[in-house]
Amino acid sequence: MTGLAQRATDLGYALGWQLVRRLPASVASAAFALGADFAVRRGGPGVQQLRRNLVRVVPQADTMELDELTRRALRSYARYWQEMFRLPAMDHAAVASKVDESITGVENIEAALAEGNGAVCVLPHSGNWDAAGLWMVGYAGSFTTVVERLKPESVYRRFVDFRESLGFELLPTSDPGSFRLLLRRLRENKIICLVGDRDLTRSGIPVTFFGEETKMPAGPARLAASTGAALLPVGSWFTEDGWGIRVHPRIRVTQRAEVPAATQAIADIFAGDIAAHPADWHMMQKLWSADFAEAPAVGQEAAAG
Repeated sequence: MTGLAQRATDLGYALGWQLVRRLPASVASAAFALGADFAVRRGGPGVQQLRRNLVRVVPQADTMELDELTRRALRSYARYWQEMFRLPAMDHAAVASKVDESITGVENIEAALAEGNGAVCVLPHSGNWDAAGLWMVGYAGSFTTVVERLKPESVYRRFVDFRESLGFELLPTSDPGSFRLLLRRLRENKIICLVGDRDLTRSGIPVTFFGEETKMPAGPARLAASTGAALLPVGSWFTEDGWGIRVHPRIRVTQRAEVPAATQAIADIFAGDIAAHPADWHMMQKLWSADFAEAPAVGQEAAAG
């Protein structure tokens, strides 16, 4: 990314956080929905990949059904960005209360904390994980998570500042000390939350996901195995006027040798929640091994660069 492109990206995010919160909610919703529909018609590489990913989730869908699902998925993704830009100005207590109306499985978090070894909550890229995080801050006081170090640095700082303003403790994935600090938080009987459906290192655990091979990060299961913390998969999706969250029962993982099986169990639970709410899964990148093995289509190689 050139210096000019980086400055334009930073300016776009800055304007998003400054302007979207000032719009009436109905106007912002309509504008983001129109933007999503335009993106579908344009059919860029991200939209094409989202469609390919959704084919795995709903293989029975015909062309028209897949077109409609892709449109709904882009609108769901646009809703996430709209809400993210508006969250700093929203009533955080009201957001947490709204989540509280629909969340299920909180007893699994309570049981984990009662044991005294902390909890590792692992989520896919679904729904609005920032709204889920706001609920967690209200429930537990705070929690710890890791973030990818985006470029340019100014955009990374904006995301860090945004989520820290919501009460999250953030650690960069690139910092070698982050894993040790996560271990410390669990030994303090705290909660950590990690997104776990996409392996950014390409050195994750091989799993079968919707019938095909991919890799998912080993970190969540490794943390649980190292500390005795409860490993809790969490589903997240949108409701018509709020957010749905399900905290699943604990996956038992007590030693390093059990990490692959525990990661496969996470993949299976994610698959169930995503199949129930496919439009709210915001995976616009390559995920399955077969897609990484394919050569880029004509015209996509330049777009990817």
